[in-house]
Amino acid sequence: MGQNDLMGTAEDFADQFLRVTKQYLPHVARLCLISTFLEDGIRMWFQWSEQRDYIDTTWSCGYLLASSFVFLNLLGQLTGCVLVLSRNFVQYACFGLFGIIALQTIAYSILWDLKFLMRNLALGGGLLLLLAESRSEGKSMFAGVPTMRESSPKQYMQLGGRVLLVLMFMTLLHFDASFFSIIQNIVGTALMILVAIGFKTKLAALTLVVWLFAINVYFNAFWTIPVYKPMHDFLKYDFFQTMSVIGGLLLVVALGPGGVSMDEKKKEKKKKQHIMVWQKFSENALALCGNRYKPHFYAVFYILVVFEMF
Repeated sequence: MGQNDLMGTAEDFADQFLRVTKQYLPHVARLCLISTFLEDGIRMWFQWSEQRDYIDTTWSCGYLLASSFVFLNLLGQLTGCVLVLSRNFVQYACFGLFGIIALQTIAYSILWDLKFLMRNLALGGGLLLLLAESRSEGKSMFAGVPTMRESSPKQYMQLGGRVLLVLMFMTLLHFDASFFSIIQNIVGTALMILVAIGFKTKLAALTLVVWLFAINVYFNAFWTIPVYKPMHDFLKYDFFQTMSVIGGLLLVVALGPGGVSMDEKKKEKKKKQHIMVWQKFSENALALCGNRYKPHFYAVFYILVVFEMF
């Protein structure tokens, strides 16, 4: 009973947090999500020659192609960020940023570094969630009127986004025998599973946001390292990439897990139970009042079912 009370209190807190931040949480989520692209695009401008020389040396592609690569990264990332923040052509911006991730994965040999590959995939998961959000906005025909079912592409994009996001936390697991590491691994793994399967999703995602933000500020404090040291750029890149994953988790908190989740299955089961209650009520009322009022009862029944479901 005590455990149920604790879980109930935590869920009530998460719901209260969502109600208070409902209006601006999606905006904060989008800003966090594109932060790594914004930082990397600006870095391409200030480190143009270094980035160009690195690509030229690594791939022996020549001055022109290396410069084109840097320019494409700069323009693609900054343009995508502007479009996402202004909420114009968001789907095209997401596809462009997907392309940037794929291009950088190959160009910087991230494909062979499992840790960075998993983080790039987690970043792609955040973009999938953003794409699902923009698809929902674009497909809405009647503002404010609930729809009976989500479109399959959207709900599967939300599923894929959730699964990819948890890859970030797999890179934070520490395989040593210290007590703190064991507790961290157990709690982190449990939260990852909850987000992936969509059970207690908002509470689990919000907990992961707090945990990941604390770890990010502690371990990736690039502002404590002098600018001229290579570690400054490494930690800065890691910091903003982690902030992007936090943005994806905030989208999960704001929008929910989507149709393919245990939370949604529980909600659908509850809806069916409520429909059966209303149906039983209408049958009893018709038996008492006769067929004369049958159309009226069906109209009232339909209205009650629709608003009960939503």
